[in-house]
Amino acid sequence: MDPDVDRFGSRRSTVYGQRGVVATSQPLASQAGIEVLRDGGNAFDAAVATAAALNVVEPTSTGLGGDVFALYRTADGEVGAMRACGGAPADATVENAREALAADDDAEGDDPSEVEMPMTGAQTVTVPGTARGWEATAERFGEFGLDRLLRPAIRYATEGYPVSEVIADSWTHGEELFESDHAREAYLFGGESPGVGQRVTLPRLGESMTLIAERGADAVYEGEIAEAIAEEVQAAGGFMTVDDLAGFEVEWPEPVSTTYNGAEVYELPPNNQGLIALEALNVAAEVGAGEYDYDSPERVHYFAEALKVAFHDGHRYITDPAYEEVPPLASADWAERRAAEVGERANHDVSFGVPEANAEDADTVLLTVADEEGNVVSYINSRFAGFGSGLVAGETGIALQNRGASFSLDPEHPNRLEPGKRPFHTLIPGLVRFDEDDWAAFGVMGGYMQPQGHVQVVSNLVDYGMPLQRALDEPRWRYRESGELALEPHADGGTAAKLARKGHDVLTLPPAMFGGAQIARSRDGVLSAATEPRKDGNAQGY
Repeated sequence: MDPDVDRFGSRRSTVYGQRGVVATSQPLASQAGIEVLRDGGNAFDAAVATAAALNVVEPTSTGLGGDVFALYRTADGEVGAMRACGGAPADATVENAREALAADDDAEGDDPSEVEMPMTGAQTVTVPGTARGWEATAERFGEFGLDRLLRPAIRYATEGYPVSEVIADSWTHGEELFESDHAREAYLFGGESPGVGQRVTLPRLGESMTLIAERGADAVYEGEIAEAIAEEVQAAGGFMTVDDLAGFEVEWPEPVSTTYNGAEVYELPPNNQGLIALEALNVAAEVGAGEYDYDSPERVHYFAEALKVAFHDGHRYITDPAYEEVPPLASADWAERRAAEVGERANHDVSFGVPEANAEDADTVLLTVADEEGNVVSYINSRFAGFGSGLVAGETGIALQNRGASFSLDPEHPNRLEPGKRPFHTLIPGLVRFDEDDWAAFGVMGGYMQPQGHVQVVSNLVDYGMPLQRALDEPRWRYRESGELALEPHADGGTAAKLARKGHDVLTLPPAMFGGAQIARSRDGVLSAATEPRKDGNAQGY
């Protein structure tokens, strides 16, 4: 008799491994993580090696010029977080930024008081945290140093690799974004982005990674790379200095968490948007969203309404907590109060609210790893929007992030620009404990899709008991800043009409708008992983 494979409800199988599993958005990066695991590294080593490889093989989404975050559970039971996120330069005040932007050729004649923070350019560059984050991860938890962990990335950068369809399409953005010779020479080939299947090398980035492998992260924050970063930003009208870079340190904050239907869900605290996911889960629990049949419009309605109020609160309050107090958005009391906003029909009186830059459709990369010792790691490394600010530091091949675009130039805004302040961050790795020896590291990519994806994946696993792969494959929905409720094309045909009758303004968007996702699980010694094909998702085990 033929096996009933349809009962799993997935387009591919969950991946299993005996000693380790790695899930990423790019097959070559997954291979880098598996290579390190085979050589005796643990999940933390594999996370760093995989992230570094992604910097090369998916440079359209991640890089050394960005930030990196982690949530993890170690083999000895420690649950923790790592935040390698830089702040604004010491001279980056609202007044200085307005003056510099008003004086820019593109804004000639503008009144400084009316200038807004742009999406790209020198004013959007914050101190990159990636190199220090990799080093701190390896030193605190790994078996190897950066000299070993960066080896696959350096090999891809210097020997070359073929570009996939998804990455080739994203790379075309650089043709318009890059204006300087440094940027165009580092990432364009004869002035053009690479074609599908084209073998490319990134020698300048390879040289920088080689320097970091030899000297450690100090090469980025105190050496010639630091000088190149500062010079590039200043030449474009920004305020970054070598001192700003030298003063950067990695943080190890306590994760924030909530219990949802018996599972403990962990997120990063502010300045990240993890509290949005936790508040939404708490509000959803208050209104019983996960108690409805999976195919019912009520399930989508109540989860979406829970996220409406969570986005309103998160975008109103979340900022760098060193500069502004953030209320207890993940508390049960808060959720009980806010659940009163959720009814049987769509609420159109709740403002989505946004930080200064619209990160609604930004994209990034996330990876997850689990090993035979019981370590599970969710690791996310990004520049914010594609190639970031458009600036590449000298001849280093390092494209600098535009995370500062999330700052406001309104002096009254909670997320206003201030010296040393970290901007609102969309990046949120996820971690969930199902039982004492059952842990999963997970994440969903894509700007404001991230907390919405977290809520849907957790619910699929906890409320509906789905296998890992099916939990990622199921069609998603997303609440939009416009107030619209978007569905994937392969959602049930009758769902849209039923949601419309509940007052939702429903539309259909392409699958790529709903984020990629990765998950790795360690359950009573059994290792499994899943990814999904909204990008180049790839999970491998050994």
